Amino acid sequence: MLNIVLVEPEIPQNCGNIARTCAATGCRLHLIRPLGFDISDKAVKRAGLDYWHLVEVFDYENLEDFFRKNDVRQMWCLSTKAPKSYVEADYQDECYLFFGKETKGLPEDFLQQHYDDCVRIPMREAARSLNLSNAVAVTVFEALRQLSFPNLQDFGKMRTHITNTEESS
Repeated sequence: MLNIVLVEPEIPQNCGNIARTCAATGCRLHLIRPLGFDISDKAVKRAGLDYWHLVEVFDYENLEDFFRKNDVRQMWCLSTKAPKSYVEADYQDECYLFFGKETKGLPEDFLQQHYDDCVRIPMREAARSLNLSNAVAVTVFEALRQLSFPNLQDFGKMRTHITNTEESS
């Protein structure tokens, strides 16, 4: 199982998309305050997030609160300023993937403290960054690929279609 950590996320639609990725993959979602939106049961129902019950969500007052409550053995911090690509990381079960707020990314001092644990998604120089929910999905699926997609369906299900000629025979 992977752990997705959103540090001060600002846009509710991004969090909703990330929660959906977590629901589909079994990742845990950790939210570090302040949040730019409401995650109360009432707000979640009003937003129509019918998959929210499939997500294990944890809420923290700040990064200190998060680290006090979690035994983080492996972490990767996603940043456009990171020295190496996200595909160079060796993802392990139970690792934590940290993503910063949409407008500023992860705090500079946090990135400096964890410099060797920083990775980036390669992109064109002129592009500022990917959308947060896209960056999470790209990174999660690389980590899951490396872990051989644990506990995920490894085959597709197609409905069989009966044609008119098959029905009449």
